[in-house]
Amino acid sequence: MILSNSLVALLIGVSVCVTILLFTFSFNKLKSEVPEEEREYMDPLPPVLRLSWPIITFIEYHFCSRLPPAWLEKTHKRLQETGVGYILSAEQFYAVRTFATIVAFGLTLFCLKALDHSSPSILLGMTLLGNFYPLIWLGDVRKRREKAILKALPVYLDFITLAVEAGLNLTGAIKQAMDKGPAGPLRNEFQMISRDLRAGVPRADALRRMEARLNMKEITSFVGTVIQAEKMGASVGAALRVQSQQRRTERFQRAEKLAMEAPVKLILPLIAFIFPVTFLVLAFPIVVKFMEEGML
Repeated sequence: MILSNSLVALLIGVSVCVTILLFTFSFNKLKSEVPEEEREYMDPLPPVLRLSWPIITFIEYHFCSRLPPAWLEKTHKRLQETGVGYILSAEQFYAVRTFATIVAFGLTLFCLKALDHSSPSILLGMTLLGNFYPLIWLGDVRKRREKAILKALPVYLDFITLAVEAGLNLTGAIKQAMDKGPAGPLRNEFQMISRDLRAGVPRADALRRMEARLNMKEITSFVGTVIQAEKMGASVGAALRVQSQQRRTERFQRAEKLAMEAPVKLILPLIAFIFPVTFLVLAFPIVVKFMEEGML
């Protein structure tokens, strides 16, 4: 019986060692098949992604590259609208979602084991949160990007209008606006227009590319006005001045709307935090007085 138990333990140990060796060999083989990534014309990776990038590229090459083209095209368009398309591709974004799901599952499981607690609902919820967190982050990035573009658009339109009315063509006016305008995503978009123009792309097509990348009605209105004015032979400067005034009016209206919403948004913090503290401060001396008089 002792010999039999020793033989079983030996077989189990050998099986485990063979499994580990096979897994290590297979992983190294699959890792060697991942091609080197060319990031010369891409934006630098954030620090969090830079640490886990080898694993993400591994998942991208072996799993996410086989996703349906319709999914990848839809995700690529969404990444372009947020400006994240210059950091990672659609396949890599799916790989990031997969990696975040695995990390969320592993960390939640470890914490539950450490606390000696078993909760499938918490494990499932945190795993789903890990999967959808990149989408939530992407939506937040798009909102901040659109807000920055809308804030800078009237300034750039003013610079372009002044340059056009001073005698420059639209290409030169855009270059002057880039030199004088504030830094931000809108300057990057105008830089891409200048790059396309230097590459020989027609000006109308370069503007339409920016419109497709941003997918914002204000940019669509600006692009349509410029193209229509050039086709009809109208004054581009006058059309741009109207656009600039309209965008500035819209920016003022947005600020006015946010100012009117502020009192409503302050109601909950006032009721939950400020009013109770105020009542405590006012009631404390009264309670102390009553206690001194023996009424409490």
